[in-house]
Amino acid sequence: MPVEVKPRFVVLYGSQKGQAQSIAEGIAEEAEQHGLVADLSCLNETTKYNLEKENDPVVFIVSTTGDGEPPDNALQFVKRIKRKALSTDHYKHLCYALLALGDTNYANFCNCGKTIERRLQDLGAKQFYATGYADDGVGLEVVVDPWLEGLWNAIRGALSKMASDRTAHLKANTEDSAEETPDSSTPDVQISLLRITDHQNCESVGAAVETDSKFACAASSVASVVSDLRPASPAGSIGLASQCHGTASIPTSAPKTQAGDVGVPHVVLAASLTCSLPPLSESSLNVPALPPPYLDVSLQEADTIEQIVGPLNKETLHEVPVSKAVQLTRGDSVKTAILLELDISAYPMMTYQPGDSFDVFCPNRAAEVDNMLSRLGLQDQRNHLVNISLRKDTKKKGAQVPSYISQNISLLFLLTWCLEIRGIPKKAFLRALVEHTGDSVQRRRLQELCSKQGAADYNLYVRDPSLSILELLTAFPSCSPPLSLLIEHLPKLQPRPYSAASSCLTHSGKLHFAFNVVEFPACTGRPVGRRGLCTGWLFDLINPSPVFPGKAESSNSPALPKIHVSLRPNCSFRPPSDPSVPFMMVGPGTGVAPFIGFLQQRAEERQKNPEGVFGETWLFFGCRHRDRDYLFREELEGFVSSGTLSHLKVCFSRDDREDEESAAAQPRYVQHNLLLNSQHVTDILLRQNGYLYVCGDAKNMAKDVNETLLEMIKTELQVDQLEAMKRLAGLREEKRYLQDIWG
Repeated sequence: MPVEVKPRFVVLYGSQKGQAQSIAEGIAEEAEQHGLVADLSCLNETTKYNLEKENDPVVFIVSTTGDGEPPDNALQFVKRIKRKALSTDHYKHLCYALLALGDTNYANFCNCGKTIERRLQDLGAKQFYATGYADDGVGLEVVVDPWLEGLWNAIRGALSKMASDRTAHLKANTEDSAEETPDSSTPDVQISLLRITDHQNCESVGAAVETDSKFACAASSVASVVSDLRPASPAGSIGLASQCHGTASIPTSAPKTQAGDVGVPHVVLAASLTCSLPPLSESSLNVPALPPPYLDVSLQEADTIEQIVGPLNKETLHEVPVSKAVQLTRGDSVKTAILLELDISAYPMMTYQPGDSFDVFCPNRAAEVDNMLSRLGLQDQRNHLVNISLRKDTKKKGAQVPSYISQNISLLFLLTWCLEIRGIPKKAFLRALVEHTGDSVQRRRLQELCSKQGAADYNLYVRDPSLSILELLTAFPSCSPPLSLLIEHLPKLQPRPYSAASSCLTHSGKLHFAFNVVEFPACTGRPVGRRGLCTGWLFDLINPSPVFPGKAESSNSPALPKIHVSLRPNCSFRPPSDPSVPFMMVGPGTGVAPFIGFLQQRAEERQKNPEGVFGETWLFFGCRHRDRDYLFREELEGFVSSGTLSHLKVCFSRDDREDEESAAAQPRYVQHNLLLNSQHVTDILLRQNGYLYVCGDAKNMAKDVNETLLEMIKTELQVDQLEAMKRLAGLREEKRYLQDIWG
């Protein structure tokens, strides 16, 4: 009896932090349940796939990083398909579907996905399923979940149509050949089509393309509901939304209410991280499929272990001393801003330009590592060697030992330098934790948090407050996961990027950067607030050494430590190459940092070329209080006095206004100052071919500035909203409206 060949499709992913990869792996793993076979590859694994000859459906899962750029492992693929030499029918044989991940808090939302899709269509490829644009700003699962649910019927429909087309093509060729040579003795050819095991709701490629892209608008339709549920605490970056959902639902009976005495009022419980309320607590649940385990992890006692201080990849890093630390804000300021000076003179090749940024490599906090070891019951084995290998029986597609975990490292080093133990647990991780949770109430709550029905609770209690895995495990004491589960699900500990706040011309052999010490407030699941990982670590390293503004440096200050850094050149966020071109800078708070480098560079250029022609420079700065957190005040006023900075526009959002009249006249935020200078701003941008740079908060400030610019263009040019948006998009394409923003 012949063996049935399962229909095949291809899954390709481009991923910076692992979210797109995790979704792609989930698709490949679930394919078997649908009677399909998925060939999974990363876009940079060019020996594993060949789109030029691919005749089966292709599913792309891609994220966007930086300023709308492709992930590192998709960069070469994007460059290849953008080659102008490719013909318009280069991919005419290709049928594809695409899921793009992005964040609307940043410019160029899902730009990598849009770029790939646009180019595929330019080259003749056909879409068999509507593209999904998942927004990390409101929760990836809002779009990812329904997109994944509809994907399987779309793949079956595409396979069916592609098989029919191939049959029709072969039949036509056979008939043409018979007509041309009627007397030839051509043998009969019997074509066996691949059998699609489930034809339910199969759709043609054309029908799938014509359907409305509900996935692109799903985020906006749910965003208002999600936003109403959010606390005011800062949101961190989301982990992966749920993996492909299984078909089984989990029933539960409603909790029984104890009968009380007559006249005694009922106590209404509040929902929390560990407790839900009806209707969720009484609902049947659709939970993700259980991620297959794929790593074998053992601990081996070692006689001697090399004590490694700092990250392993030192060949690409520079260990540099902190030569100065200054607190830029007053002690009673809401935020604590620090300026650090690094001595990079030992690395003459480590040159940077104004606008460049660099990575700081920091460890997990020692106290949190100790707590994690204790929680795992491995405190006594902290110095044991960690041995990691692939399970021979794993069903995970494309399984491999994480490349960022080296051999012969201790458990302590693994948790300190390799794994992001502050990472927000993904839904797939929560699903896996269920299997290691003893208490039935806690199991049910973890199931709710990873389910489709519990999406709002997941956002409210896990995602938005940036709850870490350690905080989650503390809240669910009966959950005891093995070490292997953490290694499988926790992402790589990522370096933190910072903008250079100096110019090499002014500070030779030095590199300055400024930051606010991030504070995460207490919340359900986090009884006590905590500092940001890297900013808290840097603050602890130099504390209590920082010099306050206006105070002389102490001659007997203790020696400051060294940190590991690597440069990340930014070729676009730089001052105009032509010094005669005017430019404007918008940078409230620590967003002003890169512009200090811009202005230091301009001051040096003016000094070297006093007869040169230099364009106007504008800086829009804002903070809470003039006397508490006006960062770099003396230096900025010095730039104005020397003529380096033509216009300095400042605003203070929390300073008391003396009366209503003056309050109405005084701008509160940087966008208000932009409006007050609307004519000058639009003239520089639209008539003088000037530049606008924006640096700072992505979630509020950058959006408000963008909306203000649209209103200014509409008013000054007397055009409608669509035309104003086109003008602003044109400035982005010309690299004259540039952003360096963060969430």
